[in-house]
Amino acid sequence: MYMIILAAGQGTRLRPLTDQQPKGMVQVKGRPLLEWQLATARAAGISDIAIVKGYRQECIRFPDVTYLTNPHFETTNMVETLWCAEALFADGFIVSYGDIIYEVSVLERVLRDRHDIGVVVDHGWQAYWEQRFDNVLDDAETLEVDHACRIVGIGQEPESLAQIQGQYIGLMAFRGAGVEALRSVYDHAKRESAAGRNPLRGQRSFANLYMTDILQGIIDSGFPINQVPVQRGWLEIDSLRDLAVAENSIMIHDGQLAVVS
Repeated sequence: MYMIILAAGQGTRLRPLTDQQPKGMVQVKGRPLLEWQLATARAAGISDIAIVKGYRQECIRFPDVTYLTNPHFETTNMVETLWCAEALFADGFIVSYGDIIYEVSVLERVLRDRHDIGVVVDHGWQAYWEQRFDNVLDDAETLEVDHACRIVGIGQEPESLAQIQGQYIGLMAFRGAGVEALRSVYDHAKRESAAGRNPLRGQRSFANLYMTDILQGIIDSGFPINQVPVQRGWLEIDSLRDLAVAENSIMIHDGQLAVVS
C-alpha cells in the first residue's frame, strides 16, 4: 500500500515563503513539512511513499521516494493531482495533503482502520480553528456523521457550528472496493464534464474538483465512507498565521512531533 502525498500546489497564502519553493518545503521547527510527513510515515512502518509534485518541483528531493508530476498544477486541483498517481492505486493507498503534519498515532489509526474508505475526522477541531481564524467558521467545512460512524455529508460551506460534527483534515485511505468506488465516481464526473454538465453536485469544474467533492460523490453513489476519529494531533500550514500557531504547538521527542495545543 502506497502513501501518496499531494504536494503540487503553489501555496499562495504562504507568500513570500513560497515565492521560490513549494508549500511542502516550508519549515516548521527546522524541518520542511514534507520531511516531517516522511519521518512520520516511516515511523508508522510505511516504506512505499510517493510525492506528486508540481510548483517548483525541483525543490522537492528526498531519497527513497517515488516521484510523479502534475504538469497542470496551475489550472487543476487536488483530484487531478491525485490522478497523476493512478498507477499506484491497485493495492490500496493512503492519501495525504502535502500541507499537513500529524503525529504517528494519527497515521497509525488510518492503518488500523479496515474499512474500504476511511477518512480522518478531527472532533477536537474547534479550539484549533479559534487559534487559526478570527471567525471559527472561516475555512471550515460541513461534516455530518450518522449513527454508524459513516460520513454522510462533507465539504460544504457551513452556516453554523451545528453543521460541523468534526473537521476533515486531508488524510484518508482507500482499500479494495473503495478504490473502485473512487474510480467510478471520477470517471462519472469526467463524462459529465465532457457532456457540458456540472461533474458533481457542486459548481466546480472537473479540473478543479476538491477531494471533498469526490468524497461526497462517493457518498451520493451509495458507497459508505467511514470516519477515522481523532482528537487533534495534527496541524495544517496554509498561511503565515498557521505557521506561527504550529511553531508554538509542537514538541519534539525522539525526532517525532507531538501537537500539544
